[in-house]
Amino acid sequence: MYNSITPPIQHSRLQWFQRHIEKLWWAHSAYALLLGIGIMWLGARNFAYLRIAVFHVAVIWLISLFLPTLLNHPRVPPNWTPRIRLVANFFNKNLYQQVLFFVLPIYYESATLTSGNFFFVVLVGLSATLSTLDIIYDRHLSVRRSLTALFFAFNLFVLINVMLPVMWSLSNTWTTRIGAAAAALGLLSFYFSAAKPMLRIALPGIIAIPLIVLVELGRPYIPPAPLRLTAVEFGTDFERTAMQIESPLTALSPARALWLYGLTAIKAPLGLKERVRHRWYVNDKLIWDSPYHIIVGGREAGFRFWTRCFFDSIPPKAKLRLDVETEGGQLIGRAWLGKP
Repeated sequence: MYNSITPPIQHSRLQWFQRHIEKLWWAHSAYALLLGIGIMWLGARNFAYLRIAVFHVAVIWLISLFLPTLLNHPRVPPNWTPRIRLVANFFNKNLYQQVLFFVLPIYYESATLTSGNFFFVVLVGLSATLSTLDIIYDRHLSVRRSLTALFFAFNLFVLINVMLPVMWSLSNTWTTRIGAAAAALGLLSFYFSAAKPMLRIALPGIIAIPLIVLVELGRPYIPPAPLRLTAVEFGTDFERTAMQIESPLTALSPARALWLYGLTAIKAPLGLKERVRHRWYVNDKLIWDSPYHIIVGGREAGFRFWTRCFFDSIPPKAKLRLDVETEGGQLIGRAWLGKP
C-alpha cells in the first residue's frame, strides 16, 4: 500500500516544482535583496567587515576561474554539469551580495547627488541587485566568460577602491590606480589561459592599458570613498583660534566687494591623509582654486578645513557654490549659498 501510493505523490510534487521553479527563484531573489538591505545597514556603521571581504572576492575568483575546467573534465558526467554550476553560482552570488551591499552605503555617503560621481553609485547598486537575480545570473552572466570576467573585474575594483583607504590609509588617487591594476589582472586571468599563444603576448596591453587609462581619466566620476563631507558653513568673519565662523551666512545678498569664508568638515578613517582643496564658483563660473591642504582622518566630527575668497561683486540672484575636491580630482562634496 505504501509503495503503490508514494511514487504518484512524489511525481506530483516534482511536477509542481517544475511548473513553479521560476517563481521560486524569483522569491529567492526577493529574499536575497531584503538580506542585502540588512547588510547595507551594517556597512553604513562598521568598516571592520572589509578585512574579510577580500577573502570573499578570492573565493569568487577561484570558483569562476576554474569552474569551466571542472565542467569540461572528462570524468564529470554530463548530467552533473548543471548541478555543479548551480552550487558554484549559489556560493558566488551570496559572496557578491555580501560584499556589494556592504560597500554600497559607503559609496553613497561619499557621492554627491548633483555630480557625475553619483552615476558610479548607481552602477554599484545595479551590480549588487544583479547578484540577487538568480535567473539572470545563472542563465546569462555565469555562462558567458566575457560577462563573468567583466562583472568580476568591476566588483574587484569597487572593493579595492574602498578597502585600501580604510585598511592601509592610502590616498584615493593611489587606490583608484591600484584598483584598476587589480581589475586588469582579474580580466587577464580569465582570458590568458584560453587565448592563443601569440595573443597572450599582446593580451596585457590590450586589456590592462585601456582599463588603467579609463580609470585615470574617469576618476572625477568615482566617489572618493570613504571620505565624506559632514558639514559646511559660510560667513564674513572667521576666528582662526577657535576654528569657527563668527558671522555665519545662510543667504547671499548682492554686494560690490566681499570676503567670504568657507569652513568644511571632512570625515575620514583614522590614519588616512589626503590633499584637498576648495573651489569657489559664482553662477557655475570658477572664481578661485585654493592651494591643496593635507587633511588627517580619525576625528569624529571631521577634519575642519577653511579658506576665504574675495569677490569683486555679487550680482543679484547669484548662486555661490563651494566644491571640496581631492588632489586626484574626486569631488568629496559641495554646498551652495543661495538657491542651488
